[in-house]
Amino acid sequence: MQHLPIYAIVFLCGALAYYLLQKLIDLLNRGERRGKPNTMDPAIIQQMVDNYRNNHLEAINRIMEIKDAHSVSFGLKTLKKFIGDIEFYAKKVDPRIADGALGIRFYYAAYPKANEWSGFENEKEIGKDYAQRHTLIMIPTLKKKASNGSYLDYDFNPLDRSTFPIKERSKEQPVTLMAMSSDSSDGQSREVMAQNHGQLIPPAEAAIEIY
Repeated sequence: MQHLPIYAIVFLCGALAYYLLQKLIDLLNRGERRGKPNTMDPAIIQQMVDNYRNNHLEAINRIMEIKDAHSVSFGLKTLKKFIGDIEFYAKKVDPRIADGALGIRFYYAAYPKANEWSGFENEKEIGKDYAQRHTLIMIPTLKKKASNGSYLDYDFNPLDRSTFPIKERSKEQPVTLMAMSSDSSDGQSREVMAQNHGQLIPPAEAAIEIY
């Protein structure tokens, strides 16, 4: 009996060591299952970036007489939350939705002119130095079978089940439902799940970019 505390300590240490070993094995296995990350040749990236700046961006700046943004960045925490919210609220409506059916569409967008800034005053992350510059707005998508048998990525609002694409859709029926707009049949203001507010360059300092 006098050795019982020692046995208990040895047992607990052994259990802890086993637990930590299993965690390490799980982490290693998870890394193996992850597979190879997507990569691109830096020269190809530079060529594509230069192609945009030397053609599209140059034309925009010349015609509109502005210095438009050429990049936008989002924090990883922001992106992970947005993705997590899409998954959570979509599966709250339909738990059978698979991760592979969900996606994000990036809409090219632009901020209004500085003298048309009404509606943006409460957006503290955005100053008038963003006026007229390009940005990206992310909208959730849901893959559904279209009437022609192909699978298409439809815009939808995980916060509103009426925007979930129906199984069968005629060619004449519009894909974007009224519920995706700010106007609703009951006259109430409607919020659509979306993500904007990325950091634009310019106006942010271009020295932080590689390409």
